[in-house]
Amino acid sequence: MRTSLILLSARLLDPVTGGFLPHTALAVAGGRITALGDDREIRALADASTTVIDCKGAVVTPGLVDGHIHPVSGAELTHGLDLSGCTGLEQVREALAGAVRDLAPGAWLQGWGLDPNVFGERPVDVAPFDAVLDGVPAFLLLFDAHSALASRRALELAGVTGPRTFAQATAEVVCDADGTPTGLLLEDAACELVERVLPQPTREERRDRLAAALRAMAASGLTGGHVMDANGDSLAFFAELDAAGRLPVRLRVAPWCQPGTDAEGVRALIEGQGAGGWLWRTAGVKIFMDGTVDNGTAWLEQPDCHGESRHAFWPDPEEYTRVVGELHRAEVPTATHAIGDAAVRHVLDAVEKARAGGGREVRHRVEHIETVPDDTVRRFAELGVVASMQPTHCCDFTRADHTDNWSRRLGEERASRAWRCRDLHDAGAVVVLGSDWPIAPYPPLGVMAGARHRRPTRDLGRDPHGPEQALTALEALRGLTVNAAYAAGEEHESGRIALGHRADLTVLAADPLSVAATELADVPVLLTVLDGEPTHRAAGL
Repeated sequence: MRTSLILLSARLLDPVTGGFLPHTALAVAGGRITALGDDREIRALADASTTVIDCKGAVVTPGLVDGHIHPVSGAELTHGLDLSGCTGLEQVREALAGAVRDLAPGAWLQGWGLDPNVFGERPVDVAPFDAVLDGVPAFLLLFDAHSALASRRALELAGVTGPRTFAQATAEVVCDADGTPTGLLLEDAACELVERVLPQPTREERRDRLAAALRAMAASGLTGGHVMDANGDSLAFFAELDAAGRLPVRLRVAPWCQPGTDAEGVRALIEGQGAGGWLWRTAGVKIFMDGTVDNGTAWLEQPDCHGESRHAFWPDPEEYTRVVGELHRAEVPTATHAIGDAAVRHVLDAVEKARAGGGREVRHRVEHIETVPDDTVRRFAELGVVASMQPTHCCDFTRADHTDNWSRRLGEERASRAWRCRDLHDAGAVVVLGSDWPIAPYPPLGVMAGARHRRPTRDLGRDPHGPEQALTALEALRGLTVNAAYAAGEEHESGRIALGHRADLTVLAADPLSVAATELADVPVLLTVLDGEPTHRAAGL
């Protein structure tokens, strides 16, 4: 088999031992690592068609994999006014006013990334922006993508005049005491009331936005991602980009199973497993057990300080348990969004019940796990459930002094149990790291850095939130390499630099294990290799 790629003068980092391999070069053929050795012997494997890259002492890691991303919806939701940098209501008003000035008459204003912390102690509603949005149809997605603010004109166009009832138990058109909508829409079903009247991009525009987002991910060092949805045209887009050679990131896709999915729907999810192409495949099912703490839609064992977060996403949680059991018997892994302590506990109970029925090993996962007590932590390892964590959510949306919206809602005791990455790791759980993009930025070095420093990325001088829950540099690297491979059942072919493993590689200007956590996000990514082909190459390399 022809050698297609050779990397020379490299420091090859092993995420298992944390040390460098004794080799300085590697060769790739057929998308796999076929040889490891010194520069002289590996260079001898090249022919006239081989791409030979001198890494000049740069560090090569296994390809970095984001354990939780939404690339298609992310490419769509991040189109419009970026409000993620606003820290107060006045900043939001100024940003909206500037956007309104540039709007054509009657045009919609769309924004994303709005942090509920900008509202301080006051309710999250559209009232502070009524003056600047007077007569303007506007849809502003909050940072968690589980909620949005709609302007008065947007609600009018959508025909939303009062409360609604939804199959999703936590979905709500929030209304005041008179039954008038406040502009706050909770969860997908409510948001879709306005989204369906928004101007829609063409299919080609949506696909091109996705392609651009994936190229940017590759440039950040990502070679793979665990995709937690397959809505709309997602699978078709992946297939088209893959067939055209435009898929620069390897994708593992878990379609949604929503409340109300009948037996035929569950069978379809089972039968759809394994579908895919060269660089993407359907593997697993994504399920929601609750919403978010910030919206009062998480499922907590005790209500939050507003008396909210009392219900599961599934109107009948036992129906969720039945579905997990059926998927388990079919050997389909599940990835369940569970943020509150009651939600996480119910997921673990469901997995335990499914496992008691026998069958082969199935690697189920829990996504997010924002606050859980001690007895829940130990159960992850006992049940073999993967803990999929997004540490930058703790960094950027909470504060060490617990004055943020998330912490205030939970109270001191539960806020002190924020994102227990260290405790889960030490209890023996496999901890996978990700961004949940577009909720938080996808660059993997930033995710690793956040797992280590737990400080706001816009102000690294501030105190960390729960520094005792930080991971070491090596543990953070494993969270995006060997642990991500394990969660996908691919530990024998990815996650390490080894003969026969996939040639998915990330090349960095410095050793991620020795760079200070607060400096890691700024380390240049020099080269990204997917399936033996460079998808990003910095100038000068």
